[in-house]
Amino acid sequence: MSDISRRDAAAPRFSAAEAPRAIVAICVGVAFLVLNDAIGKLLTERHDPAQIIFVRNLMALPVIALLIWRLQGLVVLARAALKVHAGRGFLQFCGGYMYFSSLQHLPLAEATALVFSAPIFIAILSVPLLRERVGPWRWGAVLLGFGGVMIIVQPGGEAFQPAALLALGTAFFYALFMLGARGIPRSEGILSMMFYVNLFPMLFAAPVAAFVWVPVATGDLWLLAGMAVAGSIGLTLIAQAFRMAPASVVAPFDYTALIWAAALGWLIWGDLPASATVLGAAVIVASGVLIIWREGLQRQRRRTGPPPPD
Repeated sequence: MSDISRRDAAAPRFSAAEAPRAIVAICVGVAFLVLNDAIGKLLTERHDPAQIIFVRNLMALPVIALLIWRLQGLVVLARAALKVHAGRGFLQFCGGYMYFSSLQHLPLAEATALVFSAPIFIAILSVPLLRERVGPWRWGAVLLGFGGVMIIVQPGGEAFQPAALLALGTAFFYALFMLGARGIPRSEGILSMMFYVNLFPMLFAAPVAAFVWVPVATGDLWLLAGMAVAGSIGLTLIAQAFRMAPASVVAPFDYTALIWAAALGWLIWGDLPASATVLGAAVIVASGVLIIWREGLQRQRRRTGPPPPD
């Protein structure tokens, strides 16, 4: 659910022939992002989340800067909305820190499922922050998604893990991060946004990482480099998918992350998703798809006639 991809989803024309390629692009991109998360979970066994974020982003920045220099010129970085990027960078650091902290205690599939509650927070926060109207359809989807979260978290039950609240905190900060994209001018390019998406979280992570720094072994350097590559490829492919096809077509395939997370969790740690995680994830997916469908329907009606009741 990349903010970059959402910003570029407003392209006015799409070719129907591009839709299959867009779906492949987002599925592969999501797989790379889950691989990034899986590597991060491995690294949390030896390193603090702040150090992981700092080193990973430090490795990715030169590559992105080189691409900008060769394709557009570094002058485009000076035209960016720096205050907006700085604010979103702080939110991204907070969310990333909480997510990697949750991975120290939760299976990858469970943490991923809880993070996918972000659309619920987006719908709720859009009312006070963006003054948007949320009608009964979307409130119903929000309640449905909240029910899915409760199924996974099981508050008050023996299976409850406090680390699940960290994953939910990640979803909350990610929702704020996404809503903050409204402040980025449409004229700003993907590469510029990718540069600052890496730069500011790295800067916020630096002072925390300095206090918890642990020498990085050669093997871990390769893992961190793998995170930088996987994350950059994933974001680029997802952004391209939203450029090639409408959001209503490609956004539901974001949820293939749950499949990849379950598969990697089983292959690397031998974790099989609990029945509550599977059921709760299915409910959260249904909630998210309902929200996406209603938003797509509203956009279509606004172009062709009166919008449907929300």
